[in-house]
Amino acid sequence: MDINNWHSELEYDQWLRLPVSGPRPSARYKHAAAVVDEKLYISGGSRNGRYLSDIQVFHLRSLAWSALKLKMETDADKVEENNLQEDFPATSGHNMIKWGNKLLILGGHSKNSSDVVAVRAIDLETHQCGVIKTSGKVPVARGGQSVTLVGSRLIMFGGEDRSRHLLNDVHVLDLDTMTWDVVEATQTPPAPRFDHTAAVHAERYLLIFGGCSHSIFFNDLHILDLQTMEWSQPQIQGDLVIPRAGHAGTTIDENWYIVGGGDNKSGTPETLLFNMSKLGWSVLTSVKERDPLASEGLTVCSAFVNGEKHLVAFGGYNGRYNNEIFVMKPKRTDSTRPKIFQSPAAAAAAASVTAAYALAKSEKLEFIETDDSNFEGVRENNPVEDFSIEINAIREENKVLESSVAEVKAENSRVREKIDDINGTYAELSKELHSVQGQLVVERSRCSKLEAQIAELQKRLEMSQSIEDEVQQLRRQKSMVDRNMEMAAAQTQGSGGVWRWIAGTPNT
Repeated sequence: MDINNWHSELEYDQWLRLPVSGPRPSARYKHAAAVVDEKLYISGGSRNGRYLSDIQVFHLRSLAWSALKLKMETDADKVEENNLQEDFPATSGHNMIKWGNKLLILGGHSKNSSDVVAVRAIDLETHQCGVIKTSGKVPVARGGQSVTLVGSRLIMFGGEDRSRHLLNDVHVLDLDTMTWDVVEATQTPPAPRFDHTAAVHAERYLLIFGGCSHSIFFNDLHILDLQTMEWSQPQIQGDLVIPRAGHAGTTIDENWYIVGGGDNKSGTPETLLFNMSKLGWSVLTSVKERDPLASEGLTVCSAFVNGEKHLVAFGGYNGRYNNEIFVMKPKRTDSTRPKIFQSPAAAAAAASVTAAYALAKSEKLEFIETDDSNFEGVRENNPVEDFSIEINAIREENKVLESSVAEVKAENSRVREKIDDINGTYAELSKELHSVQGQLVVERSRCSKLEAQIAELQKRLEMSQSIEDEVQQLRRQKSMVDRNMEMAAAQTQGSGGVWRWIAGTPNT
């Protein structure tokens, strides 16, 4: 492979392992990654139970690794001025986001972590690093969470705290003020989880996919509307995807690419594509079962190389730790209008608005383009009639819009009624489930008592069997004694008759 022209040898939608010149970083998983200016930055991770603290850089042009030597801020005045504090521990299960000329590193597990989520920054120009002071409702420290950039805000969801308590809360960090806030979302949220993935669509919808609890692996997809702050679980089309955790995801336009993951038994070999506009899954490609891409705890980023966007994957664990670099050039897809939460009535209303706007605009253009002589003639002949026609047309369009809005409101009302019915049914089923669970606890207690009684009876039965054996033995001994006594008596009688004969006692 030509190192200087490797991108020209790529086939669409197929992974390619890149040759690497020079030394490589330690193989790892649960690290964080970000791409800046054709450079892949790798932060921390875990290997053999040990957290890592190095920052490695892979150059997509030269295909070579280099270590980023950080400069810790030690000047107290400078710390106060730059809002940084000295600290950069070894971390795993964290997130790394590019913001301006800095890399922001959030959360993760470390040996000496604080009680709340820390936000660390690496200046890509000076290579200085430290902790940024934040205020507000700072979330509890955690790892395995997702962090997504939406405008100038970071949206954090879920994770696992230091006590291994699973979370499904939503927190927002305003990057302009460095202030945290907690989101009080409505409707049914995703189950508490960690090692999931998240993406944002149209700067409005936060998508959550997969992850796991301590016993369950998920393949569900949930959407949070960041304007209404409502959770939903829409109907999904396309291929059926298997549950997974520890997978990686990145977006290019309306497509969300999911790579790797697993269920602690085996890795998932397929690379998935989720069209966020059509809400449909499809399998893009698959690798062998033990391929490094079928790993948990890997990362995938999008990189702009030679005028085209590429996927860049690194690391992971599938029975062995990996430090390979893989790239893919995905095919470009045609964009379609968003489908998320778009009802038929809403679509009709949007179409009516478009038509009204087009009609008003065309009439306005025609009116302006009419020359002065024609305009004078129209004005002299019937100046009021032309305006009345336009006004009537606008009124008709307004009626259509009002009717469409009424339909949308009616549909929303019906949907809310269905949701209320479903919530009511869910509440009843929950009560029944709790009742059944209570009965099950009682039955288990009764079973335990019966098992104890059975064990006691078995012991008594064993004891009675032993006593019966002893009685049988005593009976046999008594029978032998009786026989011996009878024999002794018979012998005694025979001996008395002989002595009487010797003594000369006559027989009577």
